[in-house]
Amino acid sequence: MIKLIASDLDGTIVNHDGTISGRTRQAFLAARDAGIQIVFVTGRPFRWLTPVIESFGEMGTVICSNGALLYDLEHDQVIWSRTLPVETARQAARIILDHEPHAAFAAETTKGLHLGEGFADRHHNFGVQAPLDLSSDEIEAEGIVKFLARSPRMAMDDFYAAVAPQLGSLLSVTHSAFDVSLLEMAHVDIHKATTLDEYCRRLGIGAHEVMAFGDMPNDIEMLQFAGHGYAMASGHPLTLASARHVAPPLEEDGVAQVIEGLLP
Repeated sequence: MIKLIASDLDGTIVNHDGTISGRTRQAFLAARDAGIQIVFVTGRPFRWLTPVIESFGEMGTVICSNGALLYDLEHDQVIWSRTLPVETARQAARIILDHEPHAAFAAETTKGLHLGEGFADRHHNFGVQAPLDLSSDEIEAEGIVKFLARSPRMAMDDFYAAVAPQLGSLLSVTHSAFDVSLLEMAHVDIHKATTLDEYCRRLGIGAHEVMAFGDMPNDIEMLQFAGHGYAMASGHPLTLASARHVAPPLEEDGVAQVIEGLLP
């Protein structure tokens, strides 16, 4: 019996235009009405939950920043966060620059985004942001929940393969973007599955009672944790290879199709 559905957002239920389809919205609402817990699990910071809020209002809890932060939508507050020591971010930056001298960096904290030189156009609307200074007291006080590194010239899988083995003892490393070569790093003990597991334990729900959906490498641990893990047919090859089940692609409302098949 499924007691909880955990779903990634971008590329899984959120379309490229930033919207969630009506069919997908109705499927999740029907699951909730049937007594199934719903939790969204995303690499997004809690400040970027607009698609969820627009489709579902203030529905429940969201695991953000690849598991580094638990956010209560209803009360608009951070419940829990696991931050990355700033010294670890500095060490990671040095290692990455040895392999990719053109890399640029950013850090998502519990307060906002700190952008390094060359990471992105500073006129881009990232929300709350500040210049990245890994030696500042401010960023230490805020706490880094996700450290980001971008390569302007290396393909994503090549960038990951070059530096991830050197970083594995310092922090967790993953990626989730199709269109940009971007590494996402967090505390060494954190990924989506660790926080989802903790959340399920609080509710008295076992992994065998969890259905999960995702499309990118940052979803792999979550799909392997869940007793019923579905990779999107439109997802990354590594994710597809690691999942027990495959859902139809996002463009066909694949998550909605699986949930509809689950409900009476």
